[in-house]
Amino acid sequence: MNPVKYKHGKTTKAAFGDFQTPLDLAKEICAHLVKKNVHFKSVLEPNCGIGSFLIAAADIFPHLEKIVGADINTEHLNSAKQDLKDNKHHNKVEFINKDFFHNDWEALLKTLPEPILLIGNPPWVTNSGLSVLGSNNRPHKSNFQDFKGLDAVTGKSNFDISEWMLNKEIEWISGMQRTVAMLCKISVARKVLLRAWNQKFCLGGAEIYYIDASKHFGASVDACLLVVHGTNKETEFQCKVYKSLQHNEPDTIIGYADNHLIADMEAFNRGKHLEGKSQYQWRSGIKHDCAKVMELTRQENGYRNGLGELIELEPDYLYPMLKGSQIANGPRKDRHLWMLVPQQHPSDETISIRFDAPKTWEYLVEHSDLLDRRASSIYKKRSRFSVFGVGDYSFAKWKVAISGFYKKLDFKVVGPYEGKPVVFDDTCYFLACQSEEEAVFLAKLYNCDVAKDFYSAFIFWDEKRPINLGILKRLNIIKLSEELKTASTLNALFQKNNQDSMQLSLFP
Repeated sequence: MNPVKYKHGKTTKAAFGDFQTPLDLAKEICAHLVKKNVHFKSVLEPNCGIGSFLIAAADIFPHLEKIVGADINTEHLNSAKQDLKDNKHHNKVEFINKDFFHNDWEALLKTLPEPILLIGNPPWVTNSGLSVLGSNNRPHKSNFQDFKGLDAVTGKSNFDISEWMLNKEIEWISGMQRTVAMLCKISVARKVLLRAWNQKFCLGGAEIYYIDASKHFGASVDACLLVVHGTNKETEFQCKVYKSLQHNEPDTIIGYADNHLIADMEAFNRGKHLEGKSQYQWRSGIKHDCAKVMELTRQENGYRNGLGELIELEPDYLYPMLKGSQIANGPRKDRHLWMLVPQQHPSDETISIRFDAPKTWEYLVEHSDLLDRRASSIYKKRSRFSVFGVGDYSFAKWKVAISGFYKKLDFKVVGPYEGKPVVFDDTCYFLACQSEEEAVFLAKLYNCDVAKDFYSAFIFWDEKRPINLGILKRLNIIKLSEELKTASTLNALFQKNNQDSMQLSLFP
């Protein structure tokens, strides 16, 4: 596709997330809906582009009374009109030259014969991406995802424009004889379903079909066709997931329980008796947002930072470290990483480093331009050079750790190195243990098949960070140990660690 030029030299493909749907894919999708015995009298495509879905719908759906295509791009609309002018259903087609965010769609929908299909391929771009590009083709700012606290200030409030559009379209079909069939990212499809189920919209069945985005769009992204049906009956809180449009049987079924999205309903039903608040507190590694300064490689004559500088520091604030990749794959024997940790707790003042370890203080000051520029607001109103996600647990000698980014459940025992506790970067999660015996026992529990099957109910392996704190905390370790008949060993560990109060409260 040759993108259309716009002012400032930007293109629709970049500034508008404009990936036009190939006609053969549009026809394949429409034919699939017919095969599924889904019938419509009207088709609406709110972002019709050059009209591939309109052409496909006109050719494939046998009983259409109305076809409506809307787009902000007049050149796209002209192309669609040209391609449809000789179609036998061209007199049923109406075009609207408006952007998605300033059109009264609900009023339009009321004029269309039911049942209605909303079909298309919304823009594959984020709201912040459009803002950077100077595009006005985006919604008004709002925290529609209702993020709180840290999630709202660390980037999670960024969202795909298609997510915002799909949320609106799902609202339009709730309780009605209407269907949404939209191409989007897999992650967007799941967010949209979770919100719809949270909002208790009246929806029937839903399906996700994986699409080869590299083949059809030349884009390296996990994409799908999301199909959601409105209903005036009881909502179905499940979605069948197919590997492709050609597969007749679902690969898995995702669902909804206790306000959470479930990755595998069968695994969830097998293991839900093990769910509960975790008695051990899962933690994330230390967040410093400045690896070039804070992460060092030890060499024979000092430490080398990420800027290539060879430096000499006191040992007081240096700790051996493991990154997520090293937890997953094992540390390299020829590369010993260390982290500069200036605090024991986030509230600690750091000025004392100036007197306790003057070389370390001088090093931090010399690189203050990088440290002071750290963008996250979690560092504001805290001591200079502070870090986050640090506490007594960070310095436990024994830990059970796992990488959040790697696509496998593999819990590792990590002990001290050269007499110092090992710390982790913020791609890792860990349990702080009081002894090697405790760490080995817990790792064995978490690595058992029962625990892995339990976690598989909640993990979407195609996510960028498939494993997170929320998932890890769901497993009740006491219920698991009871199922594995090892509760007495766990109780003995509590007693050995002088945690009598915890032992009494957990084992009445």
